[in-house]
Amino acid sequence: MIKSLKSALTLAALSISLFSFSGQAKAAEYAFLLKTLANPFWQQMKAGAQAEAKKLGVQVDVYAAPSESDVAAQLTLFEDLLNKSYKGIAFAPLSPVNLVQTVAKAYKKGIFLVDLDEKIDMTSLKQAGGNVEAFVTTDNVAVGKKGADFIISQLGDKGGKVAIIEGRAGVASGEARKKGATDAFKAAKNVDLVSSQPADWDRMRALDVATNTLQRTPDLQAFYCCNDTMALGVVQAVQNLGKAGKIIIVGTDGDPEAIQMIQAGRLSATVAQDPAKVGATGLDLLVDAVKSGKQIAVDAEPKFVPIDSVLVTKK
Repeated sequence: MIKSLKSALTLAALSISLFSFSGQAKAAEYAFLLKTLANPFWQQMKAGAQAEAKKLGVQVDVYAAPSESDVAAQLTLFEDLLNKSYKGIAFAPLSPVNLVQTVAKAYKKGIFLVDLDEKIDMTSLKQAGGNVEAFVTTDNVAVGKKGADFIISQLGDKGGKVAIIEGRAGVASGEARKKGATDAFKAAKNVDLVSSQPADWDRMRALDVATNTLQRTPDLQAFYCCNDTMALGVVQAVQNLGKAGKIIIVGTDGDPEAIQMIQAGRLSATVAQDPAKVGATGLDLLVDAVKSGKQIAVDAEPKFVPIDSVLVTKK
């Protein structure tokens, strides 16, 4: 009884963070389950899916966990989606494994599935008897390399000491960005990568990590940050230590606040993704899959659809 009550209360609480945008009485056939809507990146992805839905003449419901660390909430939301009548679900898992079993259940129910941004553990998914039609994301290794290459170009022949502020350990997109940046720094002449630490996608955590890094390495010349939220924390750390304008700071995502910081000269650059296009493309793939009526086989390789990124600087 207590367990049932707890489950009911959990679902009631989650309904507060449920975002539905069908806008009409007719039930939507498509659903998006994003990581969170507390981050502008995911807000833009939601907007892209909504705009594409209007263009295609379909309806889409958009759901999201309260935060990027609430894996239990996201799992509960996905399980609830299985009790609805959606023909297609696009989802961005909070970790490679947190949704594996539920995605497999959805697949077995005949629901068409598209993975967005964060790649699910495909080995585990296939072992569980599931698959996805496609995986839509930015090439995150290329994103990390693009950010590091900008730093290297700014350092010039003299080079210098650099650091990476990572995302949440084990999250595929952050690990890929870290790899792209790390490989670029290590291949560069006279560039010394002195620190690479996670800040869990969190602004305040990044402020602390950057502060500690600068105190240990006062002659550090640049930070590459795996998202803009953390980059803004680094901007604050640099300012607090009286080093504003003296350290190169590059973020990732192209968030509106990050763009403002670039225009103000406080952030050096960001590698802007196109989350709206990720959302639109994900919906396109879902609609096409549903229209085909043929679900991908468990042993088939999902379609990979990369979305390009662009370096944004004050120029």
